[in-house]
Amino acid sequence: MSLAIVYTRGRQGISAPLVTVEVHISNGLPALNIVGLPEAAVKESKDRVRGALLNCNFEFPMQRVTVNMAPADIPKEGGRFDLPIALGILAASAQLPRKPLESMEFLGELSLGGELRPVTGVLPVALQARDAGRSLVVPTGNAEEAALVEDASVLAAGHLLEVCAHINGQRVIPWTTFRPAESGGDDLPDFADVHGHYQIKRGLEIAAAGRHNLLMMGPPGTGKSMLASRLPGILPPLSDEEALESAAIASVSEAPFEPRRWRQPPFRSPHHTASAPALVGGGGNPKPGEVSLATNGVLFLDELPEFDRKVLEVLREPLETGTITISRAARQVDFPARFQLIAAMNPCPCGYLGDASGRCRCTPDQVLRYRGRISGPLVDRIDMHVDVPRVPQEMLRLGTPGGEESSATIRARVVAARQRAMARAGRPNAWLTPPQIKRDCQLSDDGHRLLERAIDKLGLSHRAYHRILKLSRTIADLAGADDIGLPQLSEAIGYRRLDRLSRSAKA
Repeated sequence: MSLAIVYTRGRQGISAPLVTVEVHISNGLPALNIVGLPEAAVKESKDRVRGALLNCNFEFPMQRVTVNMAPADIPKEGGRFDLPIALGILAASAQLPRKPLESMEFLGELSLGGELRPVTGVLPVALQARDAGRSLVVPTGNAEEAALVEDASVLAAGHLLEVCAHINGQRVIPWTTFRPAESGGDDLPDFADVHGHYQIKRGLEIAAAGRHNLLMMGPPGTGKSMLASRLPGILPPLSDEEALESAAIASVSEAPFEPRRWRQPPFRSPHHTASAPALVGGGGNPKPGEVSLATNGVLFLDELPEFDRKVLEVLREPLETGTITISRAARQVDFPARFQLIAAMNPCPCGYLGDASGRCRCTPDQVLRYRGRISGPLVDRIDMHVDVPRVPQEMLRLGTPGGEESSATIRARVVAARQRAMARAGRPNAWLTPPQIKRDCQLSDDGHRLLERAIDKLGLSHRAYHRILKLSRTIADLAGADDIGLPQLSEAIGYRRLDRLSRSAKA
């Protein structure tokens, strides 16, 4: 029978649906037809496959060859199907045995000489091939990425002839085993280099411990971007599940992948000229945007008011739900978007409002218009608003007596607080559900009265009320306290700076 079946996988969001490549050889004029909703790069594979087979001294069938990629309703794109198509043709023409193909999946682009070139989106394929109980053959360039999946059977080959020799039993390809050494973050920018700024350092420590959103406000050159760049150095390492999810998103987005840092939370910092599709994802075949690439990590938006207002508004839904849905006429794709938002802005258009230099000449209306570029609903979703004032020149020159705390010291406290939260609720405090807030964020009678007065005076929303409770819980965890006391609650309320400013401006 001149019919062969080879298994591979496509790409749909961050999932890898199974694609069955069926190759049939029949009598007729010599031709190679590919059906099953192939896109341009897949249609061109017929020339790459033919050249690779001939240059590897295989016989290309001089008959009618039909390649069907099922299911037909899933679009097929890229050169990832070259290897399974070539193996299907060889098996259908009796140049390879069919039986070994049943327990394997194949992925790879072919050169005209038969070399295997790496493709994108391999990690989701490895995850689902493992769950299906099949071994996976990938190009050598994708071996480390695929082998990150625990218990996956990964075979790495550099040439079509290696794959054929393995299937024929002539030369077995060894299993690929790879577990990168974990980076502890010691090579990242260190907080020990930052003199002063104790309030914002404290704020970043709290934000890191509970995964809270934070906004920094201060004049130009006071160190907002420098402080944000040091946040990854104090974040706890990702769990296996989180690391695989973040790596899978990076894999399908064609972002650079560094195995040594696979447990390090991602840090994304798009320019303020970024468009809405660049931020949340999009395209004809939807790909993840910055909010998804920052999943389980940090999205840093510098010069926040300079972003287009419509671009900023698209952040509101993923900040609340942790997912983003990209809808197109032909398909709909869901991407994870559980990121921690860290933003920075100047206090006014010129940037020097409240600065000791007294250089600001902005009118109150100009200041209000500038801050009005950030909508109230977006500000309401940011847990902490912290000032970043100018450091005294003496401290900048001499530093702090006794030196500054290192990132490693701060990270130890952050990890301990995060572990308390995970042991109690199984998630960071910023992600607590309403029932968990009611259970874990209880206040005393004095605490309730203090919070109610703050709500009345600042005009806080119910969302801000719950965010203050979650922030108080994180501050208590850093202090090693089982209950939320008045000091923790007062500190959490103090971080709602923009609410206080908005209230005073209206008054």
